[in-house]
Formats: sequence, C-alpha cells, structure tokens
Amino acid sequence: MVVTILLVEDEVAIQELIALNLKRAGYSVLCTERADQAKSLINNVLPDLVLLDWMLPDVSGLEFARKLRQEERTQSIPIIMLTARTQENDKISGLEAGADDYITKPFSPRELQARIKAVLRRRLPEMSEEIIELGGLRLDPSTHRVHVRNNNGSSQLTEINLGPTEFRLLHFLMAYKDRVHSRAQLLDRVWGDHVFIEDRTVDVHIRRLRKVLEAVCKESLVQTVRGTGYRFSVEYQEPSIG
Repeated sequence: MVVTILLVEDEVAIQELIALNLKRAGYSVLCTERADQAKSLINNVLPDLVLLDWMLPDVSGLEFARKLRQEERTQSIPIIMLTARTQENDKISGLEAGADDYITKPFSPRELQARIKAVLRRRLPEMSEEIIELGGLRLDPSTHRVHVRNNNGSSQLTEINLGPTEFRLLHFLMAYKDRVHSRAQLLDRVWGDHVFIEDRTVDVHIRRLRKVLEAVCKESLVQTVRGTGYRFSVEYQEPSIG
C-alpha cells in the first residue's frame, strides 16, 4: 500500500530535496507552498501524513495544524512539523497544536524517513510494512502474502490467495485487532476517502474474505458485531449472519 504524503514547505529548494528523497523511498508525494493550496489538495485527495512547515506565507503551520485537527475528515491525519525553531516552548506549542512529531532543520533524509515510519506505525499501523501474525495467520504487507500456520504444532506455513481488496481489508482489520469498525469507516480507510460506493460493498468483500479463510478453518477470526460493523479477533465468537 503506497503511502501518500502531503508536503507543505514554502522554501522551494528544501521542498524539492525532501520530495525527491521521499519518492526514492517509495512514497507518493504531493507538494505545495501555502496552507490554502494544501487545503485544496486535501479536499481532492486525503493524504496519509502531512509534513508541515512552521513558517508559511499565508498562515502559520501551527494555525493550519489546529484547523486540520478541528475538522472531522482530517482530525486523524498524522502531522509532522518541520521548523528551524529549537526552543522547548516551540516544540511544546507544535505538539499542543496537534502535531504528532516535531523535527528541526537541518535534518537528514534518513532521520525524516525514520520519523515518518515511527509516526505511521503509531497512528496508522495498516500503513506499516511490518509483518502481522495473529490467530495463526501471518500477513506480510511488503510481499502481499498471507500464510496460515498449520495446527499440528509444526512451523510449516501454507499460503492462501486473496484478491487485492480482500488483502487490504484483512490487513486493516488485523492492524486494529479487536477494534470494531463500521462499514463507513472501512470504506474510508480501505477503499479510500473519495470512492463513492455503497456500504453493502463491504459486506460482499467480507463474505469473500471469510470464504477463503473458511478453507483453512480461520473464518471465525473476522467477526460481525451486530448493528455496528466488523472486527478481527482471536477470541471465539458465535457465528453471525453478515
């Protein structure tokens, strides 16, 4: 799953250098120099993370971060502040405005990428490339493969084949183990913010996912929470319709 990063930086040379290194690292990068332009980009494509410079020509990065945190659609987007300010009070102000992390200039591409990975791991675990192993399933995001561990006590793994949507759906549910997600939440996070399809589409793909898992006796891991949505849990639950 390609991570989309919105870079809001008014110094063109720095913007180009950061964007180049992020693209080389495999990220999709949207660039702008102003907060109003950033807002327009967000209205079209919801990024997975925002790199936000403190000093912008129209409004401050602090003010823009606060606005993102105040709106329901953008309040959960991870934000990393970029600034030359090094005082402790400045860092506190950035974090209190809603930033998840704060990195001072100058910084190396390796440090920035490490900070990005750390924030995504905390805030958006489904964007991480780390292997998840739960309930006898082993999901590897980097290779898009899912294996099931045999129940005979051996370390042998058997691969199961999932379609791309079912893979993303399983990855998301496993990343947020035991957390219940509504159909609308799954549409936003798995299909995308600007994909306009019916909520019942989720049910269709859940059924497809369960059918594949049923062949390896793992369908009970994907559970229906009546009237609410779906969750992944290793705790047994009586089978539900849906």
